[in-house]
Amino acid sequence: MELNDVMRTTFSARDYTGEPLPDEALHEILENARFAPSGGNRQGVRIIAVRDQGLRDRLRDLAEPAAKRYVAQIAAGESPWNARTPTCVTDDDIERAVAAPSLVKPFGTASVVLVFVVDLGVVAATDQILDRVGIIGGASIYPLVWNVLLSARQLGFGGTISTMAVAEEPRVQALLNIPSHYAVCAVVPLGRPVKQLTKLRRRAVVEFVTRERFDGEAFVFP
Repeated sequence: MELNDVMRTTFSARDYTGEPLPDEALHEILENARFAPSGGNRQGVRIIAVRDQGLRDRLRDLAEPAAKRYVAQIAAGESPWNARTPTCVTDDDIERAVAAPSLVKPFGTASVVLVFVVDLGVVAATDQILDRVGIIGGASIYPLVWNVLLSARQLGFGGTISTMAVAEEPRVQALLNIPSHYAVCAVVPLGRPVKQLTKLRRRAVVEFVTRERFDGEAFVFP
């Protein structure tokens, strides 16, 4: 596929055929994805490739509490897990919620689950002094995660970036023997998608790009 086609058709694949993703194909995906940038080229990311069914089922279970909160917040009319507005849902609301299968099922049905972790000692987080949730450290991580999904798409495989299990980070670290100074960044199931989407719904450029300032005129071309 041409690069533009890959970028325009890489979707969040959560339903898989059950076809294996061989180590040869996985290595090709990672071999191409590894050229993603990171802050200072420090390359602090580690990837754990999890094929064991029992471990994948545990990762699914660890994703469930955050997925239940996600559902409970939607039911309450909130934007799930946003970092600006405190949630009004209670622990009882969350406990009664049923996690959407799309948020947890892929971990158990994918051919492999990739767990991305990063050494916090080498991440360049220039927003750490600001009074808000940190974002910048992700620049050293998520380009690699996205490269993996682009590379997988090129080979006819697919997956999705999930962060649900990160809410249970200490338990994920214990499950996979991850040192405490490594942050869990993403849990990515990969497999052969049941359907290969070719048309995605995204906002047009004119809807989110402005000239010169945030409140500048919309970027219209021609």
